[in-house]
Amino acid sequence: MIKVTRKVGKYEVGRTLGEGTFAKVKFAHNTETGGSVAMKVMAKSTILKHRMVDQIKQEISIMKIVRHPNIVRLHEVLASQTKIYIILEFVTGGELYDKIVHQGRLSENESRRYFQQLIDAVSHCHSKGVYHRDLKPENLLLDSNGNLKVSDFGLSALPKQGVGLLHTTCGTPNYVAPEVLSNQGYDGAAADVWSCGIILYVLMAGYLPFNEIDLPSLYKKINAADFSCPFWFSSGSKSLLCRILDPNPKTRIQIEGIKNDPWFRKNYVSSKCREDEEVNLDDIHAVFDDIEVSLFLIL
Repeated sequence: MIKVTRKVGKYEVGRTLGEGTFAKVKFAHNTETGGSVAMKVMAKSTILKHRMVDQIKQEISIMKIVRHPNIVRLHEVLASQTKIYIILEFVTGGELYDKIVHQGRLSENESRRYFQQLIDAVSHCHSKGVYHRDLKPENLLLDSNGNLKVSDFGLSALPKQGVGLLHTTCGTPNYVAPEVLSNQGYDGAAADVWSCGIILYVLMAGYLPFNEIDLPSLYKKINAADFSCPFWFSSGSKSLLCRILDPNPKTRIQIEGIKNDPWFRKNYVSSKCREDEEVNLDDIHAVFDDIEVSLFLIL
């Protein structure tokens, strides 16, 4: 019996790696370079049915704009009559979340290295006007060399021209900044910094700083920044965490302040990205303009 290999463009499609509500992720092989990629497959009918054209187009555009060594790379977007194929960097090391679950808390040095890479990635996003808004260990992947890669830009925001504050309450409750919960409008950069602080705490402690069974109690603790550091945290890490987990976004430390902190700077090697790279969004526009035409015809 001859095995038929399914191909999409130059990619040979293999096993399913994961499945979500709106997409399947498959392993694929680039026949031109010999490299491995992850292929996110989405049905056009599903995207149209759930009115998700703009959201998915934005997520894909953001991933192409924010090219950085510590962010999962989007290579290209392809389409057939019925499906959209998003070609992503294949990251083999699993989620940082799984590492914490299996290993428990990480050493201070290892936690700091992941935190440094996270801050580099988030800083790069902010420099492009992109706010992630759902930073948590489940959205942080590890490559084969143990380097961190930020993924899942589904809740990211690019503020509209002239609009400073974001107003959508989103993210995972335990990692969300107090001002996001208050529905008063918030600064995306400050909110991301708070989430980075929660991640650092979880890496070093092995558990969450704010964790209650019911949401009202959880929100009360978050709003008061009512947390304590375990005895094994060094004074430098405690000092930085207290400045990050400041419930007032106006006085909370900013990215530049974190990068200048003595605890953060220990063994710090900045992850530089190639700024000369041209980012072309033509493939995304081609795919989604076609969908929008189909949506218009259906309506």
